[in-house]
Amino acid sequence: MQSFEHSFKAMGGPCKIHVISSHEKTAVAALAACEAEVRRLESKYSRYREGSVTTAINSAAGVEAVEIDKETAGLLAYADTAWRESAGLFDLTSGLLRQAWDFRSGKIPDPELVKSLLRKVGWKRLRWTKTSAFLQEAGMELDFGGCVKEYATDSAAGILRNRGIDHALVDLAGDMASVGGRGDGEPWVIGIRHPNSPAHAAATLELSGQALASSGDYERAIEFEGNRYGHILNPRTGWPVQGFAAVSVSAPQCLVAGSAATVAMLKPQEESLQWLSRLGLPWVAVDPAGEVFSDELLGRGHG
Repeated sequence: MQSFEHSFKAMGGPCKIHVISSHEKTAVAALAACEAEVRRLESKYSRYREGSVTTAINSAAGVEAVEIDKETAGLLAYADTAWRESAGLFDLTSGLLRQAWDFRSGKIPDPELVKSLLRKVGWKRLRWTKTSAFLQEAGMELDFGGCVKEYATDSAAGILRNRGIDHALVDLAGDMASVGGRGDGEPWVIGIRHPNSPAHAAATLELSGQALASSGDYERAIEFEGNRYGHILNPRTGWPVQGFAAVSVSAPQCLVAGSAATVAMLKPQEESLQWLSRLGLPWVAVDPAGEVFSDELLGRGHG
């Protein structure tokens, strides 16, 4: 068995795919197919691409419905379920709020600007079927960024399985999916980075066929008049949440892990702990003071 690694940049960050196989040609071809799939999905759903589905839907907001395919309808169906299960906290129309928040400026936005943008946020005002999608008000925006990287992670792992790869790890800028273990009978061991000490792990997690996704506000934040404002925004208020600094969740699919971690970040800390405990999935969370909370299935317990 040989180890093959392929690195590239996509989805806004560094990507790495690690394959263990006894067939070099099979491994190399599978790695190329994975990158092609990730780039296909980036091109299809990026809000920055002129020809993307996202741009088409947003450009037609308040005017007309846009034809969509089965894949896009599937993503919208998942987003709808996540919206309902999170009582509206997971909302793919809330990306519009970034127009108010510039985390490089060091300043908080005008509250009136936030209020005006909030009027155009609301999942209920997206009308969609299996074949079309329509944002009801001009100026509204749909942003698949809340789920497409996790979906791409799962899709890449599926390609590896379909090509006969039994041992692999897909890592798209921290969103991960494993195909089996490492091939030597051991799982993939993943360190969960501590937000207050990036060189150290808050916990470790073993993956063997599972996925892992993380959400955190420690990389983009504003310190203003003694208060800290992270980049994860509550779609109900338009303002940053005041809960955990970081949350990681493991699940059979990265898409599920990602939305679970995001919802946990959007809840107040105590409410988030109760919600995570009811999930029945391995998780680890770190509060702004650096205290680690963890499901018992993770490598370490409470810090």
